[in-house]
Amino acid sequence: MNETSTRLSDALMRGIRLLDRIPYAVIAIVARAATFSVFMRSGLVKLSDWNSTLLLFQNEYRVPLVPPHLAAYMAASLELGCSTLILLGFATRLSVLALLGMIAVIQTFVYPNAWPDHIQWIGFMFILLARGPGAISVDALIARRSGNYLVPLHEGTR
Repeated sequence: MNETSTRLSDALMRGIRLLDRIPYAVIAIVARAATFSVFMRSGLVKLSDWNSTLLLFQNEYRVPLVPPHLAAYMAASLELGCSTLILLGFATRLSVLALLGMIAVIQTFVYPNAWPDHIQWIGFMFILLARGPGAISVDALIARRSGNYLVPLHEGTR
C-alpha cells in the first residue's frame, strides 16, 4: 500500500471504531423515535377527521373479516397507543409485534405496492424486536428493579 491509501485506510478504521462506540441505548432511542413518528402521525391524521377515516375504511382500506368501523378504531388505537408505548420503551417488543402485524395486514390486503415504505419501517422496528428498547426505557427500569433482565441494559447484557 502506498502512503495515501494507508492514511485513508487508517482514517476509515478510526471512523468505524467511533461508530462502534455508539451505545445501543442511543440506537434504540432513534429507532423508538422513528417508530413513534410514523405511527403517531398516522393515528393523529385519522383522528383529525374521523368521518373521512370511517369512509376510507369502508371504501378503500377493506380488511377481510373485520367490519370497517371496527378496523378504523383498531388501527387508530394501535397507532396511537403502541407508538406511545414504544417511545417510552414500555412493553416495547409486544407493541412492536402489534404494529408489525398491522403492517402485515396493510401490505397484504390494503396497499400491496407500499412495500418500499413498509420495509423501511420494518428495518427500524426489527432492531427493537430483536434487541429490545435499550437501557434508557421503562422496560429497562422495570428490569433493573425486578432483577428480570428481559431487555439489554448495556452492551453484552441479555
